[in-house]
Amino acid sequence: MKQRHGYLLGIGSNINPYDNIAAIITGLLQHFGQLTLSRILTIPPVGMNSHRDFLNAAAFIETDIPRSELKAICNHIEIDLGRDRDDPLSKTKDRPADLDILCALRLPENAGIAVHTITDEYFLYPVLHELMAFLTCAPLKSSPLPAGVLVTTADLRFGESATTIHRNRSASHKRVFQ
Repeated sequence: MKQRHGYLLGIGSNINPYDNIAAIITGLLQHFGQLTLSRILTIPPVGMNSHRDFLNAAAFIETDIPRSELKAICNHIEIDLGRDRDDPLSKTKDRPADLDILCALRLPENAGIAVHTITDEYFLYPVLHELMAFLTCAPLKSSPLPAGVLVTTADLRFGESATTIHRNRSASHKRVFQ
């Protein structure tokens, strides 16, 4: 069986979140041929004084690029959407874009292990379990998740359930398979 290599990402926004989550996904698709996205959940802010809820999701990017290169791509997307990465308090402020590399991943061998090693994104556990089940075609063994949030662009609809989004690079056309 062919092994899939890549990274799990945590994705979030609490400033203009519907537009910014759409822009984050579009930005990732400009660099990668496909991504698998969990459902998108509305999550209250944690560790910060804010009244703005986040839209949060997890994604799997299949790639062999080094972690440092992926981090540069994620930082570039955040900066393009208005995040000030030079602000020492940026982790505790409202943000238009937040992309975190949660872990490197090889599928299917250690699919269940990676989720348990993620400690600082505890609020993503339900969607991480759903995403791992989706990626490995395994049944979801936990209680039902809250309803996902629908996000749309001119070309895409996603967020209500786990989804793989493919991009045809030659035509810059994107499509969703659920």
